[in-house]
Amino acid sequence: MLAKSIKQEVFLDDLKRDDFPSPIFIIREKAGFLDQHSHPYAVRALVTEGQIDITIGGIKGTYLAGDRFELLAGQLHSENYGGKGVKYLVSRKGVVMQEELGLDAVEDVESSAT
Repeated sequence: MLAKSIKQEVFLDDLKRDDFPSPIFIIREKAGFLDQHSHPYAVRALVTEGQIDITIGGIKGTYLAGDRFELLAGQLHSENYGGKGVKYLVSRKGVVMQEELGLDAVEDVESSAT
């Protein structure tokens, strides 16, 4: 898991460089959570608003607007969303691509990069 404050433009460039698909925009409600789970794909995300806490192996990482996080395919983790919820861009790469999950890329993400 990697935490790093970056601009959206840099995040999008990194995705392209590393052959990740275009990201989708996710909104999670305030004080929501997902118990321990994993995904069959690698995840790269950039928080745009709010807060998300991700716990891996008993270690909690807190990510705020401008922070980036990554998860490996199959990595067990849990998620908790802050008092205001969280919004983030996320790209998924691996065995199951986001297109196969029926998820559409965010339109005009590149033109709205800050």
